[in-house]
Amino acid sequence: MSKIIAVCTSDRKGIKKNPVKEVIIEEGYGVAGDAHADCQTHRQVSLLAMESIDKMRKLGFELKPGDFAENITTEGIDLVSLPVGTRILAGEEVVLEMSQIGKECHAACAIRRQVGDCIMPREGIFARVIHGGTLRPGDSIRSDEGQQ
Repeated sequence: MSKIIAVCTSDRKGIKKNPVKEVIIEEGYGVAGDAHADCQTHRQVSLLAMESIDKMRKLGFELKPGDFAENITTEGIDLVSLPVGTRILAGEEVVLEMSQIGKECHAACAIRRQVGDCIMPREGIFARVIHGGTLRPGDSIRSDEGQQ
């Protein structure tokens, strides 16, 4: 079963996010209280698979959920293989729509400074919030195509 490993937030851009017990995802906005939430962007929520973080761990780096400034860390769903436009169903009510795969990494990226590389530009996923709700670690996550 695909699930959410961690939900993370930060009050400033350009830093790692901290795992928290739950986040409130606001429709058309993003994670309440997170520096990256914005109704004017298509990158309201960021997701990264634990499998992607593990790739960097295998290179000898000590990394955990939130270190790549992702809001939602997943396990068991192949995020990067899903096409832009795919709807992702998370928890009991959250609906996200994938809007971008990868991003241009800025020079001040905390993880790039620490380890010399960042997986977000290649495997990070960004989404718009179609329907909000509360998310917690352990919640289910799947694509609208039923991928697990």
